[in-house]
Amino acid sequence: MSFKLPITAALLTLLTACGYPQTKIVTRGDQFVLTGIINETTLEVIQEARQGTSRISTISLQNVPGSANDEASLSKLSRYIRAENLDTIVPSDGIVASGGTDMALMGRRHVIEPGACVGVHSWAAGVFGLPVDIGAELPRDAPEHQLYLKFYDNIGISHDFYWFTLEVAGPDAVHWMSPEEINRFGLSDVLVPTSGETIAERSARCFGRLTL
Repeated sequence: MSFKLPITAALLTLLTACGYPQTKIVTRGDQFVLTGIINETTLEVIQEARQGTSRISTISLQNVPGSANDEASLSKLSRYIRAENLDTIVPSDGIVASGGTDMALMGRRHVIEPGACVGVHSWAAGVFGLPVDIGAELPRDAPEHQLYLKFYDNIGISHDFYWFTLEVAGPDAVHWMSPEEINRFGLSDVLVPTSGETIAERSARCFGRLTL
């Protein structure tokens, strides 16, 4: 099983001690607000929420710091979101990272608001505590990359973004993207204005939001 989750020492302790927070959705105005780690149950959670109201077509990713099952999120979840013409948004006070960033790109229309935190890093595959494969360490023609490359093809994002995520940070770190980087790879359908924020300032601000 491959996963995209920033496994810092503190987060690893929390995950192994009590598991990770399941995906939750609440209805807020004209949006579904989603929090938690993406896994094989996330699609069912979204479907159940939509049974209560079909008028809502936007998923706001408030705090989605990763995915525990890339196969589930990149295939079934992305197909459902696209088939149902759902939009995705990362609000100005929101945070997505790793697999959460991938989900932010699944929407028919995907918007990253100014101030939103968008984190990326290399994926890893295996089980916590056991040896893993790391995407950044595999040659570019390795078959393990195909799951991700096909996903980005399906949502219209350049392969350049995928290789960027592998190279910019290892699986035990997070790179918080600048507005310029978000615009460079076309991650938001609305351009994100430059902020003048330094790398250190953005890192401190976004890590401060990274909670489980």
